[in-house]
Amino acid sequence: MSSRRARRGAAMAALCLGVLPVGGCSALSGQVQRPATAAAKPRPGAPVVMFLGDSYTVGERGSLPENTYAAATARLLGWQVIIGGRGGTGFVATGGRGQPFPLLFESQLGWRPAPDLLIVSGGHNDWKYPPPQVAAGARELLERARQRWPGTRLVLIGPIWGSERPPAPALAGRDALRAVATDLGVPFIDPIASRWITGSRATGTGNAPEFIRPDGVHPTVAGHRHLAARLAGELRGLNLARPAARI
Repeated sequence: MSSRRARRGAAMAALCLGVLPVGGCSALSGQVQRPATAAAKPRPGAPVVMFLGDSYTVGERGSLPENTYAAATARLLGWQVIIGGRGGTGFVATGGRGQPFPLLFESQLGWRPAPDLLIVSGGHNDWKYPPPQVAAGARELLERARQRWPGTRLVLIGPIWGSERPPAPALAGRDALRAVATDLGVPFIDPIASRWITGSRATGTGNAPEFIRPDGVHPTVAGHRHLAARLAGELRGLNLARPAARI
């Protein structure tokens, strides 16, 4: 009987060393515990962040999605990222395919599990539409996202422009988006007021010649990296660089 007990004790010690957490077997086997510092500390998971936007966010035709500012921001901040949207679209603008942001949200993002953060970036293609109409589209989208994902944090980015002097209607649309964000309690980031792009490629002034393509609209690869650095800085200031969904 004593030999059976000895074999059972040896088997129990081997099981403890191979399976249970360090220190979990002392009461069973009488073995000396390893120092607590030997245990691996769990690492928090990377935040899941979704973007919804126009060609600035998803990339214009012929560009690589991994080169966009959205992807570059995710790399800077260590996020898992899902990028939705389509070139030419906005809160009202459909990009010729009948889908403004609220419908793109449904078809591309809204059916997915809730992210920690949703960043909506747009308004550039809406500058020809009446600001109240743009504001209504933004409100519809943000309220829909909040209802779908009550714990997800939201951020609204106003129009990104290829020069520091957008036309007056673009500024009016930007102001309408700011008002909606303020009313809903959503952080608003304003690339125009913050002068992410300065000068103009046409006049060879500011940072535009380096960061904007010859079309005068879309960023170069370096421009996307610049936008990502500016956005990362803004999000750090909002304590959203490492977002976590509200539970």
